[in-house]
Amino acid sequence: MMSLFSIPNMVGAHLGAWRHPEAYANPVMNLDYNIETAKLAERGKFDGLFLADGNAVRDMDKPALFAANSPVARPAVYDPVILLTALAMSTSRIGVVSTATASFDQPYFIARRFASLDHVSKGRAGWNLVTNSYAGDALNFNRSEPVSREERYERAEEFIEVVKGLWDSWADDAFVQDKATGQFLDPDRVHVLNHQGKHFQVQGPLNVTRSPQGRPVVFMAGQSERGKELAARHADAMFGAGDSRESMQADYADIKARMAKYGRHPDELKFIPGVSIFVGRTSAEADELYEELNALISPTLGVHYLSKIVTWDLSGYPIDGPLPDEIPETVVGGSSTRTFTIRMAREKKLSIRQTYQQVVPAFGSPVIKGSPTEVADQMADWYRSKVCDGFMVSMPIMPRGLRDFVGLVVPELQRRGVFRTEYEGTTLREHMGLAKPASAYFPARSLAAD
Repeated sequence: MMSLFSIPNMVGAHLGAWRHPEAYANPVMNLDYNIETAKLAERGKFDGLFLADGNAVRDMDKPALFAANSPVARPAVYDPVILLTALAMSTSRIGVVSTATASFDQPYFIARRFASLDHVSKGRAGWNLVTNSYAGDALNFNRSEPVSREERYERAEEFIEVVKGLWDSWADDAFVQDKATGQFLDPDRVHVLNHQGKHFQVQGPLNVTRSPQGRPVVFMAGQSERGKELAARHADAMFGAGDSRESMQADYADIKARMAKYGRHPDELKFIPGVSIFVGRTSAEADELYEELNALISPTLGVHYLSKIVTWDLSGYPIDGPLPDEIPETVVGGSSTRTFTIRMAREKKLSIRQTYQQVVPAFGSPVIKGSPTEVADQMADWYRSKVCDGFMVSMPIMPRGLRDFVGLVVPELQRRGVFRTEYEGTTLREHMGLAKPASAYFPARSLAAD
C-alpha cells in the first residue's frame, strides 16, 4: 500500500492561503488547530504527520515582506518534537515525524529525544535527518557562517552512526524489573558505545531503553551525491524533491539502485516525494481554488519568494522578462528545488511572473489538481509505475485542503486498492511496511527465549 504523510501547516502550504475566507483564523501557535488536524489526518488513515523545522527567523531585514505572510520565515513555530508529543497523546495510530539537524545538534541529544518520542507515542516516531546551510541558523549556534558542504556531510555520516549505536544501547529484554528477585536490569544486556570520532566523542549508553520500533524511522531528503549515498546506506525513507513525474521516477530508480552495495534490499527504503494537492468536487472547482489562491499572492511577494528559491535578487528585473542569464546553475548550499526551478524556467522559456506563479504556489513541488477521480488516478499511476512508494501531501489551504483530501480523495484511493482502509498495526514501521531493525549488539537469537 502507498504511504501518505501530511504536513500540518496551519497557515496552509500556499503563500496566499491564510488570507482566504475558508482558512483558519489566527492560526499561529494554535494547539487546538494542530490537534484537530492530527485527528482529521488519522481519520484519513495517513501514515504520519511531518513537521519541518528551522532555527532562525528569516526575512527580518525586509519589513514589508516580513509583515505579510511568510511561511518559510518561521516567525512563530513550536519546537516540533514538543508539538508532536502533544499530538501523539491526542491520537492513537498516526505517525509523528520531525526534522532535526545534524549540523548543529548533538547525537546523544537527538537519540534521546526521538527514542523518548517513540516511547511516548508507543512506536510512532520518526526523525528526518537534515544538514543545514542557512546562514541565519548558524548565527544562533555560535558560528559566524554556515557549515561547509564537506563538513556537513562528514558530520552527518558520523552523526547517524552514533545515533543508531545509542538507540541499540540496551537489549530489548535488558530491564528485568523482577520484584521477587530484586533484579531491576541485566548488566550483561547493555552496550557502552565509547565512540571516538572526528566530530563526536560519545561514551553512552543512552539513558532510554530500546524503543518500541527498535529504532525510530529515519527519514532523509538529500538530493546531492553525498546525500543520496547517505540515504541509501541508512535511511528508512527518503523525501523526494522534483518538478515532474519523470524526475521523480528517475530519482526513485536511482536511490533504489544504490542500496545493494550496502547489503540492503530496495524495499527497505520508501521513496516519498512531496506534492501539492488542489482538489475540488469537479475539475472546475479545483481550478477555481487554484486561481483564488494565486490571486492572493502579490507580485512583490511572488518575486521575493522566487528570489529566495533561486538565491538571486530578482526585484530589479522586468517581471515579464526571463530569469537573468547571470544566475549560476549551482551555488554552495543550493537546494534541489533551486536546481529544478531554474531548469524549468529556462527550458519552458518562462517569465519571472510565470515562474513564480508555477513554483511559489507549491514551493517547487509538483501540483496535482482536479476532481477526486483525477487526483486519485494520477496518484495511483505514480505509485503503480514506480515513481514513488507514497506521497508527502502539502495542503494549499487549511483546514479545507486536508478535509477535502480525506473526504474526497482517500475513498477513491481505497477503491483503487492502493491505500489502506484500516491501519495495518500500531507502529509507524508497520504502517510503512518496514521491519523492526535487529540490534547491532544483541543478536535476534538472544530474544528467542522471551
